[in-house]
Amino acid sequence: MADKAQRATGNGGETHQTANGATPILTTNHGVAVSDNQNSLKSGVRGPTLLEDFVLREKIFHFDHERIPERIVHARGSGAHGVFEATDDISDLSKAAVFTKGEKTEVFARFSTVAGGAGSVDTPRDVRGFAVKFYTREGNWDLVGNNIPVFFIQDAIKFPDLVHSVKMEADRAYPQAGSAHDTFWDFASLTPETTHMLFWAMSDRTLPRSLRMMEGFGVHTFKLVNAAGEASFVKFHWRPTLGIQSTIWDEALKLQAADNDYHRRDLFEAIDTGAFPQWELAIQVFDQEFAEAQPYDVLDATKLIPEEDVPLRVIGRMTLNRNVDNFFAETEQVAFLPTNIPPGIDFSNDPLLQGRLFSYLDTQKSRLGTTNFHQIPVNAPRCPFGNFQRDGMMQTMVPKGRGNYEPNSLADHGEDGGPRESAEKGFATANAATGPDETGDKLRIRPELFADHYSQARLFLKSQTESEQAHIASSFVFELSKVGLLDQVPLRMLANLRNVDEEFAKRVADGLGLPLPKKAKAAREPVNMAPSDALSIHKKMKDTLEGRAIGILIADGTDADALKSLVAAVIKAKGKAVVVAPKIGGAKLSDGSMRKADGQLAGSPSQIFDAVVVLLSEAGCAALLKEAAAVQWVMDAFGHLKAIGASDAAQPLLDKAGVMPDEGVTGLDAAFITAATRRFYAREPSVRSLA
Repeated sequence: MADKAQRATGNGGETHQTANGATPILTTNHGVAVSDNQNSLKSGVRGPTLLEDFVLREKIFHFDHERIPERIVHARGSGAHGVFEATDDISDLSKAAVFTKGEKTEVFARFSTVAGGAGSVDTPRDVRGFAVKFYTREGNWDLVGNNIPVFFIQDAIKFPDLVHSVKMEADRAYPQAGSAHDTFWDFASLTPETTHMLFWAMSDRTLPRSLRMMEGFGVHTFKLVNAAGEASFVKFHWRPTLGIQSTIWDEALKLQAADNDYHRRDLFEAIDTGAFPQWELAIQVFDQEFAEAQPYDVLDATKLIPEEDVPLRVIGRMTLNRNVDNFFAETEQVAFLPTNIPPGIDFSNDPLLQGRLFSYLDTQKSRLGTTNFHQIPVNAPRCPFGNFQRDGMMQTMVPKGRGNYEPNSLADHGEDGGPRESAEKGFATANAATGPDETGDKLRIRPELFADHYSQARLFLKSQTESEQAHIASSFVFELSKVGLLDQVPLRMLANLRNVDEEFAKRVADGLGLPLPKKAKAAREPVNMAPSDALSIHKKMKDTLEGRAIGILIADGTDADALKSLVAAVIKAKGKAVVVAPKIGGAKLSDGSMRKADGQLAGSPSQIFDAVVVLLSEAGCAALLKEAAAVQWVMDAFGHLKAIGASDAAQPLLDKAGVMPDEGVTGLDAAFITAATRRFYAREPSVRSLA
């Protein structure tokens, strides 16, 4: 009986299962030691990722099933139906029917935040997912990307570590939907390949004004294949016809308070009112000769190809023209798979893309399935095991601490940093051909040019306007100021930033009140690339009122003719005029008529408008001087760098709100319509301190 009991428990009557950290050596769920946790197994230095890589397979498989039931990333999304029309003949490049000139293809698009859960809000600083499903006549094509053309990491094996670090911290379940905390910046500062993407993430690109006003990118390098079987490299770009526009940080915070569903509502209402959002699909096409001549590797997802080097070619237009009938049935259940491609489109050997190709199928197969089958006794290893896989249905172990990603420096602060890979004891694939169809080149390695983590971050920084650079620096200062216990992380991040730009690194250091540390040693020295105006929001903004909303604050006594003339001018310029009053019933105008308000002052803050007008009589202004909401309405519009048009009688309210004269503060003439098409970033130093 004693022998039977011993066999049943696996090891002398004690459970054989051990929690994370019980072994100093990183293992798989089945106890096999891991020799390399940094690189997936490839056929050659730049070859495709191999399906026999069980370390990658298990790690991604477990990660895909960590959350129940919402998506692990991109949980909060908004979707709509539409149509894609091919507008250019590219049959010389691709045989895909979706690209036949004049072909109209039904599509479904989903936009999303990345870090937050399904119940989070629309307006945090975050990358936005941009996924489109084309229902082509040759089968579905899913172009699954983001609103930023590059990514944090170069190899899919690091994706679980990236997301673990940016999600809520493991031992406290906060913060939600934000990267301004210890573990994300710990990971980022230990992973220099994140540097380029960090500059995009800290820029205004992650604070979009509207889902209708952000670009989309396929991120990876793909291939186009023509009828003759000839292949070209390609990158996909979505360009909004309304142009790109962002908010600023303080405005985004107040938008969150005003409307948690700001982007979702904006998209729904635009389609509902017939203002159908549109994007042009453009491509960058190049060959192997061009790829080999560049100072970066085109298969590196942390790099982009400047538009000045390979201009965009517009090949079609997507129009979203129908809202969903049921959110759960459509937006929540839509399943995007990068493996969904029709003939004429193919994959490159981008290692991040290669990992996604089999990751998504696991995710969509069953968002309610368990990944913890290895904890069932018959499946469990009989030796100690430990790794950074977490959670999932029927999790029976209780890992402690926040060490659920790697690399980490938690052990430096007395926390359990978890196990590590072992080149000596870990499983290593035999790098030798065993048959006539094998090359023998199975390597866990990255191409030499992948080691340049800073050149394109420098390119991005140098391509921004002064105000955009100030926003990026201030974003770094804010987020790194939220790093608490891991006090070495901001210094490590500053050491990395010195490889991008000395002045910028000092600017961030001064904002944090920290000394500038010794420059981090770069694996590959960065090079200077010519600045690209295409990387700047400010340089690409369209001077237009189309798609923009103008808030017009009125009160009793407002000049009826002036209001009528102003509304007509806004509409003529293709803008949307929204009348705001202290009461939803509206206000009694100068001619005795009642003008019903489109929004009540208390519930219609100036954050939801692109420019504002204060159209008041002397009596109306006197009344609003006593209304804190009115003063804040004007103060925020000025602080958020928006155009402000005002009647002469409204001047006391502007004075009380601290509005100072500049080119963005106008009267009610045509100058306001011109000013309302843009932001006034030169005003910013007078309203807030930036790094």
